[in-house]
Amino acid sequence: MARTNFQYEKRQRELEKKRKAEEKAKRKAEAKHQRPAAGQEQGDDPAAAGEAVTPEGDEQE
Repeated sequence: MARTNFQYEKRQRELEKKRKAEEKAKRKAEAKHQRPAAGQEQGDDPAAAGEAVTPEGDEQE
């Protein structure tokens, strides 16, 4: 009966983990590059950024 090659199986698991980690890092890097571009569009409008906007005609002292 043939014996199982545990070293081969372990190496394959390690390679799979490494591949998944690289894919995850790649997705995070892509998301990081895309997010600031979307933030710049929202940064032009103070109301979209969550800043308080007061109309000029409603000044109260």
